[in-house]
Amino acid sequence: MSVQTSSPTLELARDLIARASITPDDQGCQQLIGERLAALGFKLEFMNVGEVINLWARRGSEGPLLAFAGHTDVVPTGPASAWASPPFQPEIRDGLLYGRGAADMKGSIAAMVTACERFLEEHPDHRGSLAFLITSDEEGIATEGTVKVIETLEARNEKIDWCLVGEPSSVKQAGDVVKNGRRGSLSGTLTVRGVQGHVAYPHLADNPVHRALPALTELAATTWDNGNAFFPPTTFQISNIHAGTGATNVIPGALEVLFNFRYSTENNEASLKQRVHALLDKHGLDYQLDWFHSGAPFLTPAGELVDAVRTAVREVTGLDTELSTSGGTSDGRFIAPTGAQVVELGPVNATIHKVNECVAVEELERLTRMYEGVMKHLLA
Repeated sequence: MSVQTSSPTLELARDLIARASITPDDQGCQQLIGERLAALGFKLEFMNVGEVINLWARRGSEGPLLAFAGHTDVVPTGPASAWASPPFQPEIRDGLLYGRGAADMKGSIAAMVTACERFLEEHPDHRGSLAFLITSDEEGIATEGTVKVIETLEARNEKIDWCLVGEPSSVKQAGDVVKNGRRGSLSGTLTVRGVQGHVAYPHLADNPVHRALPALTELAATTWDNGNAFFPPTTFQISNIHAGTGATNVIPGALEVLFNFRYSTENNEASLKQRVHALLDKHGLDYQLDWFHSGAPFLTPAGELVDAVRTAVREVTGLDTELSTSGGTSDGRFIAPTGAQVVELGPVNATIHKVNECVAVEELERLTRMYEGVMKHLLA
């Protein structure tokens, strides 16, 4: 089968990849997207915060509202010399489009835009409204992006009914897996205080590493919940431990531990915090614990959006897609609490954040048709 070398989706994806939009620098991506949407009758609002560029574009004023959500920022490339071709010089080899952001998620954004162009050509008087929520602060700390746009929309009671996020959800081919939810993420920075001293005089010191180890072992061995039909069990992972001066003859005065919970709907932020503090207190530690909660778990059950996505995937690929809540967090965590149904559908995620990130050219066209199909089922 010959590989398509030119299509509106492919050309827009290449234009976006060529812009080195390392988070939070948008590099004009949203201006380009906005021009395409304005030509379709979308009203553009740039809700920028500092260096972060946020675009809210809406066509129509009536409900129901279907929004496409995504991000133009990408992660750093790593050593450019490790890439087979320059990371911001999109190149097609063996049917794959290479470049940073090809899969995560400039290919999805391109497919969303061109799918709208196709849908509106056929259905210019569709019911309800269409919107795009695009940010340049998703790969970073995500404090000035989607969350700020949602705050603005909520303040004026502008509600999203259905939101399709273009995150790379698929495993082997586009559409085989969609995310209808995500686990919550809760991080902690634990500082255990001791008394620094000479290793030869341990009775004059208090080693925080020794004191903390039993508690850390218990934290790592604890079963936090057993998950449920939609979510795997909550997990606790230590990501970094640091103590000491670098000298072998000094007992450290403090131990710092970074950890993270990826948690299911069987737990919540408050319950996890309470259990951790109770365990640390039980071990008699002198400690300080600083928390960072980046998002609660959310789930979109079977309903209008899930049904439309599954039908569109089946029509394009013949697949009965798998619903999943696995993986990391996404900006869906900011949108779902407003009451919106949220589903993530995007390309294969095997190369995201890696050297030689790529997406199959044929998958871009399939994604475009899937997104168009979702619009037809919900708004035509």
